[in-house]
Amino acid sequence: MGDLKLERLGKAYGTFHAVKDLSIDVADGEFLVLVGPSGCGKSTALRMIAGLEDITSGTLRIGGEVMNEVRSKDRDIAMVFQNYALYPHMTVYDNIAFSLQIQKYDKAETDRRVKDAARVLQLEDHLKRRPGQLSGGQRQRVAMGRAIVRRPAVFLMDEPLSNLDAKLRVQMRAEIAALQDRLGVTTIYVTHDQIEAMTMGDRVAVMKDGELQQIGSPDEIYNRPANTFVATFMGSPAMALLFADFALEGAGAMLRIGNQELRIDGQILEKRPDLQGYDGRRLIIGIRPEHMGDPAMSTAAQTIEGDVFLRESLGSDIMVHFQIDGEAAPVVSPDTLESLPDDNSQMRATCIARFDPRSDVTVPGRRTIAVDVSALHFFDAATGEAIWGDA
Repeated sequence: MGDLKLERLGKAYGTFHAVKDLSIDVADGEFLVLVGPSGCGKSTALRMIAGLEDITSGTLRIGGEVMNEVRSKDRDIAMVFQNYALYPHMTVYDNIAFSLQIQKYDKAETDRRVKDAARVLQLEDHLKRRPGQLSGGQRQRVAMGRAIVRRPAVFLMDEPLSNLDAKLRVQMRAEIAALQDRLGVTTIYVTHDQIEAMTMGDRVAVMKDGELQQIGSPDEIYNRPANTFVATFMGSPAMALLFADFALEGAGAMLRIGNQELRIDGQILEKRPDLQGYDGRRLIIGIRPEHMGDPAMSTAAQTIEGDVFLRESLGSDIMVHFQIDGEAAPVVSPDTLESLPDDNSQMRATCIARFDPRSDVTVPGRRTIAVDVSALHFFDAATGEAIWGDA
């Protein structure tokens, strides 16, 4: 069994805590992605699982067995590194076979496993070549082959695609996801790329400053972010965060952003009952680019006015960068707002809207922007935590 349990796992270097109380259960055969910015502790967590870093606190279990003191080579895991870690003087065949030769597998079994892996990874025509004669994608496949032949309980992958160009990354992430699904091996995949996280993982665990921020399916992470950090980290371009004054009015509510207003109907309040407690208070709203657009081509009934300063044509979309009167909200923590002004009426905030490519956008220019208020996200202004009430 390849199930893993991280029970309050921690790693400290003196007084610095790189990983803090990390608790995650990974099911047998699951593909879990650890994602977060550089320095968030994701690679350190992976190295503790691999046995390459000592565990300061907490418990690591693989297949129900405590692994804290078990040597790396005895943990039944295989790791794929960012730099591939191939032996340049060995052929592709010998690189893939190396771990089996170390474990004294007989030649016939070694040969069978290497050729099976080469067939799966489309490396059959390259077995006699050396790494220096291969492309980046082929070298990555060799590193994958070396892991596959061991038939481990767990695959660990530490940013394996970061050295590839953009086109090859797209191809390889699809190949890795398909391969993991075919093999059914429990996999923990570390990346800082939120697109990789969204497209590859059964579940995504978002980390920041050594702490787990949220874990869930890609859809859950994207559509119901737990806080402003997750909301802005997942999604490209990022969600815009704006301060707004919230007031209940009849069956609905009104949001005042600078000198503009958006009406919130009763259905939205029903989905987020905790908003009732914010009457007369300031909160943070979040809006993704795809939920703002050209009024002429949108079903959204409400609009705001903005000053367009940049137009990016992507072929399938136009990304419209604009400013509105109002105050952009930071990714907050409880003490973030101490130095911020209470009045947001004289400030400017930048947003990005995703327009239809047929839209006529003038730069610079004043523009009406359609807003789908049903897709707004709401966060507490002091803590940055999402406001729902139905979870």
